[in-house]
Amino acid sequence: MSAGPAGASVPPLTLRVAVEGDVTLVYCSGKLTAGQTGAFRDEVKPLLVRSKKVVLDLAEISQMDSMGLGTILSLYVSAKSAGCQLEMVHLSERVRELFRITKLLSHFDEYGEHIIRTP
Repeated sequence: MSAGPAGASVPPLTLRVAVEGDVTLVYCSGKLTAGQTGAFRDEVKPLLVRSKKVVLDLAEISQMDSMGLGTILSLYVSAKSAGCQLEMVHLSERVRELFRITKLLSHFDEYGEHIIRTP
């Protein structure tokens, strides 16, 4: 199951990293699916040891599958091990629903309508 319209033309994943003080923001757009998760993990994981807080802005994620979910969960575990706080913001309703139906939403504290933050 993916969070996006079936058959829709979705651009590949692009990431833009910005640092604001001790917070690293990762703006994600496109699709976070099986073919894209390796690049996503390779870009974000090193940030977890260099930052106290990493925020994944998922506002522009139009499609996500189980590999995308698994990669985010893996990054969550890596962040905890590194003493880093990992947050996700601006989840679309479809992406949020994927977290709900896989029961992964319970691993995150929810703040507001479009923000999810790890404990």
